[in-house]
Amino acid sequence: MLMLTKELRSKLKEPLGNLYTSLNEVKNSLAKYDYIISVGDVTTRNLIESQVYPRLGIIDNRIQRKDSDHEIEYQATILNAENPPGTITKDLWETIDHAISSSSNSKENFLIVVKGEEDLAVLPSILMAPENAVVLYGQPNEGLVVVEANKLKKKAEELINEFEEAQ
Repeated sequence: MLMLTKELRSKLKEPLGNLYTSLNEVKNSLAKYDYIISVGDVTTRNLIESQVYPRLGIIDNRIQRKDSDHEIEYQATILNAENPPGTITKDLWETIDHAISSSSNSKENFLIVVKGEEDLAVLPSILMAPENAVVLYGQPNEGLVVVEANKLKKKAEELINEFEEAQ
């Protein structure tokens, strides 16, 4: 299990990609991507409500650290993963890998429901994303971050390397 450090926490407060104030600013440009990954309950729900269906959605049924009871409904295979706050577990990593490899072969959509916290799932999602993929996640109280995965794999790997290995 990888643990977030205090130094890294402040680095990750900065958006990894382009920040937009709303989904409407980028909705039309998402069609050029072969694979959409959404991380976060609000991001995933907003995409689906706008009829943009992520191949992989990752949620934790929480919005800004508060329980959420909204429903996210779309045709997707639901997977579960455990991932305590401030960590990236082997379970989360393997579940993301399974969802991406399975959906790449079948055109099936997947929704990972995380018990714990999904925020840091952005990093393994970038690393494992297929060619021409985009990762979307919310920047609290600011907007939507759009990351072209191919352009940020090296940066994501550098950030992952700054995590501490749990004993």
